[in-house]
Amino acid sequence: MSKENLILPGIIISISLILIATIYYPGGSQFDSTSIGYSWANNYISNLFGEKALNGANNTARFWAIGGMFFLSLSLAIFFAEFSKKISSKNAAHVIKYSGSVGMLFTLLIVTPWHDTMIAIASTMFLVSMFYITIFVFKSRLPLFKLLCVIYLLIFYSTLYLYGSGDFREYLPITQKVLFVMTIVLILGLHFFTKKEDFQHAK
Repeated sequence: MSKENLILPGIIISISLILIATIYYPGGSQFDSTSIGYSWANNYISNLFGEKALNGANNTARFWAIGGMFFLSLSLAIFFAEFSKKISSKNAAHVIKYSGSVGMLFTLLIVTPWHDTMIAIASTMFLVSMFYITIFVFKSRLPLFKLLCVIYLLIFYSTLYLYGSGDFREYLPITQKVLFVMTIVLILGLHFFTKKEDFQHAK
């Protein structure tokens, strides 16, 4: 099986493991440390990574969640490497490939105690790659992907604002999950429904 054919199975495995992790999460959220189980509205995905759940119990979700992040990071790193081959500009292709792939390494490291630092580095590198991809999508004749890229970047920047500012913190767990879903949709769409010819005139 070629590397590009590993992207979809890897993402499916990742989502499956993260969903399993939410089932095993003992409980506790940013609003109620005594709550039972995982709340999609009040818990962050990162709550699944700690050795202890927010209610103080041993976090039985941890290893499932780390496995999910491993497969997600690997799948997206492969995506950036494969998508870069569609770009005619070598310099831009290198930025997409290496910034995206290395960014996925830092994404995997958000499961460590250096979560906040890794988030900052990974988000920056990921955004650089997605910004370059968006530029080339706008130079193509792919109107649907132009719209998706704009919506995606708006959601990404909004999520980063909520995370960094502390304003409207109650909405952050939801926007985080919306961003996660949009990332999967956009990545799979760009992978399966675009080809090298779409970008051959984009310099």
